[in-house]
Amino acid sequence: MPVKEKVGIVISNKMQKTIVVKVENRYSHPIYLKTIVKTKKYLVHDETSKCNIGDLVLVQECRPLSRRKHWILVKVISKSSLN
Repeated sequence: MPVKEKVGIVISNKMQKTIVVKVENRYSHPIYLKTIVKTKKYLVHDETSKCNIGDLVLVQECRPLSRRKHWILVKVISKSSLN
């Protein structure tokens, strides 16, 4: 089975070694043809705590690390311009 990877934006880094990443899924409605944006939040393991809010990151699915944390940080694609 292939490993799932997603690209998202960091929306919180308040926890130790954990970040919250928002992933957007855009698709067209089958009847009305309007673009629909669905967002989902994932808890991601960040071992070195190097991510800040607004960073664009690549995350990968892994074994369960805690009750809600099943993703690990692969790399930071771009740093936020806010800092």
